[in-house]
Amino acid sequence: MADVMFTNVRVFDGGGETPFTGDVLVQGNKISRVVKTGFGQRSAPVMGAQVIDGAGAFLMPGMVEAHTHFSWNDQPTLESIQRMPPEEHILWCAEVAKRYLDMGWTSCVGAAAAKPRLDVVTRNAINDGTIIGPRYLAASQEITLPGGLGDTTAPHLPQHEFAFGAIVSGPHEMRRCVRMFAKYGVDSIKINLSGESITGMSSEMSQFTTEEVTVCVQEAKAWGKRVAAHARSTWSIKECVRQGIEVIYHASFADEEALDMLEARKMEHHVAPGLAWLINTCHHASAWGLTPEVTKKMGYHRELDAAIESMRKMRKRGIRILPGGDYGFAWTPHGTNAKDLEYFVKYVGMSTMEALLSATAWGGPMMKMGKTIGYIREGCLADLLLIDGDPLADITVLQDKARILAVMKDGFFHRAPPVRSARATRWTQ
Repeated sequence: MADVMFTNVRVFDGGGETPFTGDVLVQGNKISRVVKTGFGQRSAPVMGAQVIDGAGAFLMPGMVEAHTHFSWNDQPTLESIQRMPPEEHILWCAEVAKRYLDMGWTSCVGAAAAKPRLDVVTRNAINDGTIIGPRYLAASQEITLPGGLGDTTAPHLPQHEFAFGAIVSGPHEMRRCVRMFAKYGVDSIKINLSGESITGMSSEMSQFTTEEVTVCVQEAKAWGKRVAAHARSTWSIKECVRQGIEVIYHASFADEEALDMLEARKMEHHVAPGLAWLINTCHHASAWGLTPEVTKKMGYHRELDAAIESMRKMRKRGIRILPGGDYGFAWTPHGTNAKDLEYFVKYVGMSTMEALLSATAWGGPMMKMGKTIGYIREGCLADLLLIDGDPLADITVLQDKARILAVMKDGFFHRAPPVRSARATRWTQ
């Protein structure tokens, strides 16, 4: 791990201020110096440090993806995702993890695995260097109930062996299920509190009893695990707040009472709406039989309108909205995740500054790492992106891998900048 000095770069430090021209020194796995300079100027060199002349490129913190499914295999159905054999499935996860890092996502929060231990094995392999990928918080399978979202079993087959989700019925089975995932070593427990229209259960319907949800949350917290919920329906959003479920996925049908409840505890919750799923299901899934006419009958167009309105209201109330759009289906392929930032600007009304902050500074707490990531400040971990272009002027540049000149995670270059236009030199004095 060599010391690296980024010089002559425009620094977006995650604090919400206008970027400044400056130098950033990385020593070990941390940022040790941030200095404002004039364009073409350089701060004092450091003996032996590699100097990267950014030539005015945009330096920003690595991004955090809040709703990640490495094991979703870019297929059109839950069944086709779950039925990939486990040997091929873990290889798929390894390839996708690298794809995320390639695209500048240096940290990711698992939102559910297609098999019980896929997320755990992937996280462990990243941590010990067996495979390449972002920092990762491993999730359980989606916990569901018979006939609910995630129960993909045919009536004549053993239920628990061929299901997309972990199927439970009643508090006792819920407790046993959470304990099983805790044994496997997950970081978070995922529970499906609402339906999903594509599966035949309306997104406005709710799953589980309050007693079952209470057992899930109590047991998870007893094991030191976070709880995340698939929560599209109005009741499910409120139940997340009542039960202290920290991560709320979707939150489409938030009425005024739900918004008031969230605002009152806005520092305790993270919302990742998954707009990419709704937008692309409504408008870009015809090749898989989901024409706009079909998805309108399913209720997705109504939900998209409701979700946009809910997110606009949440933004005005200061509730944290994070990127993560249920990528990994055929019409939301992995690697296109930065579309979320474009959608935040286009549909939610965020400024490009807010969209960048949602993927950087706001991601630290989502990763349970506070302010150690998501910022370019002294003492922070060295997760950095060097961008050819200005995301504040055009947020879509982050969707182009060729415009991501360099990716650094934890002080190491996953992808070093190209040596051209005198961008890379070395001090030897």
